[in-house]
Amino acid sequence: MLTIWLNYMVKSKKNIPAEQKILEAAKQVFFDKGMHGARMQDIADKAGINKAMLHYYFRSKEKLFETIFMDAIEHLFPKLNSILGSDKTAFEKIEMICVAYINQLQQVPYLPLFILSEANRQETFLKKLWANQKPPLKAFSDMIEKAIQQKQVKQINPLQLLMNILSLCIFPFAAKPLLQQVAGISKKDYAALIEERKKIVPQLIIQSIKK
Repeated sequence: MLTIWLNYMVKSKKNIPAEQKILEAAKQVFFDKGMHGARMQDIADKAGINKAMLHYYFRSKEKLFETIFMDAIEHLFPKLNSILGSDKTAFEKIEMICVAYINQLQQVPYLPLFILSEANRQETFLKKLWANQKPPLKAFSDMIEKAIQQKQVKQINPLQLLMNILSLCIFPFAAKPLLQQVAGISKKDYAALIEERKKIVPQLIIQSIKK
């Protein structure tokens, strides 16, 4: 009986759609319950499989999340590189960066908190994270420095500007339960607020630096 079960598991390993199904289920559970509130059983139930099958693909909740996380990063960084390398104006690029980042956070809202917690918990995390590619910080800095020289924007430290952008994008996701409860609004209404921020955040940033 054990041999039959093991053979079934090995064959299932080749079933890529099944693995993708697990990842999609995990995204939904992480979205609803957060990284720490999610349980492997919740993810198995959502994927329609047993817990043993889930552990065969992913040994732990952390490993499962790391897979989702790395996939998100691999999609986001090339997109940011493409924006920064385009022939758009600095202001257009800032708007596109804000929209791209908020779009990513809508798919993986727990991403920033996971990065911070893991970076503080283990020194090797960031090295592993940046193993294949790093965020395009130099390209962003060069863009802002050029805009300063062309007198399009005020004198500002590009890193300070980047922190402003990230803060305005991340905070509504990090503080969602608190803000939603204090404001007394539904998930649907909060989602509408997030959509508004795709226009509001770049407007605030551009108005703060425009010369």
